[in-house]
Amino acid sequence: MFSRDPLANPEHLIRTVYAYVAYRIGGGPDAEDVTSETFERALRYKDSYDRSKGEPAAWLIGIARRCLARNPPPQPMSDQVADAPAATDVEEESVRRVDLFAGLAKLAQRDRDLLALRYGGDLTAAHIGQLLDMPTNAVEVALHRARERLAAALSDVDDAEAAEPRAEGVRICPPRG
Repeated sequence: MFSRDPLANPEHLIRTVYAYVAYRIGGGPDAEDVTSETFERALRYKDSYDRSKGEPAAWLIGIARRCLARNPPPQPMSDQVADAPAATDVEEESVRRVDLFAGLAKLAQRDRDLLALRYGGDLTAAHIGQLLDMPTNAVEVALHRARERLAAALSDVDDAEAAEPRAEGVRICPPRG
């Protein structure tokens, strides 16, 4: 039998909420603060949780969405400059993350929300539908279109980087393969 306590498995839920928040605003202290605020509110209102309206992860991500909407943190790390990484794979991963944030910044808020719920929060289309009060097939169509728009935005980011001049000895746009 299922436990009535929505916070019965906190380790998994913390990872899920943090992943969603980090996908939206970037990892680090800001994401940790929003995750903490989410769980603070969840503890305060856990008696109002209704299992018939969705899984605990969807309920918590709904709380996190409201926390983000009420107090938007500074822009994601796409505007920040990082130290040069030592390993090539770390460098490529960093470039991919910056490209992703730049591509996401070009999307409408609804597309960013849908992608963050699906890939950051690792929610299914059915869970997203419950959270946003949408039919599952409408969520799947909206996600498909959001992914297409993100792919186009990422293509624009790659084109812009290729047009930038290269600094001596610095690889701005590593080969993708």
